[in-house]
Amino acid sequence: MGWVRGHRGAALGIVVVGAIVFAAGIYWFAPQNLFLDERVDQALPTAGSDPAPADPTGGGAPADPDPDTVILAQGEFASLEHETTGVAQVIELADGSRYLRLEDLQTSNGPDLRVYLTDQPLSDDWRVWDDGDFVDLGGLAGNVGSSNYEIPDGVDPSDYRTAVIWCRRFTVGFAVAPIMGS
Repeated sequence: MGWVRGHRGAALGIVVVGAIVFAAGIYWFAPQNLFLDERVDQALPTAGSDPAPADPTGGGAPADPDPDTVILAQGEFASLEHETTGVAQVIELADGSRYLRLEDLQTSNGPDLRVYLTDQPLSDDWRVWDDGDFVDLGGLAGNVGSSNYEIPDGVDPSDYRTAVIWCRRFTVGFAVAPIMGS
């Protein structure tokens, strides 16, 4: 205690640096995400419309699918770094637009989660999903529920083997689903 009284400036500096390191750790690791779910319940997209916006309350049921909507491929998610269930579907609408749809997803929340299409074969290695060719379809809309991700024009889904929920911040896969056959 005597050192603190004699070195108030240094003690204050140590406290400030400690607070900054603590705040940076909370930001970087985002441990609160382990306890918070982001629920989403997007309807199936329809030809000529934008994908349904996320409903953060989880209200509203998906619309009946358009009879001209075709499921090109689908596969069940396998857990990688985090326990995950759900189905990934590559769908094509009547107007030719394509989407990756995540149905009944249940996974952990995390920082900077992305949805990728990758050329990597199905594997339980949770670090390889950004090694080859991949397309980043955007941030994961929610870790619980159903959501849609437009596949950009010029991207042929048949060039990709898997859909991955990827944590970009820590370079680990949360889950992977086979989509071959699209």
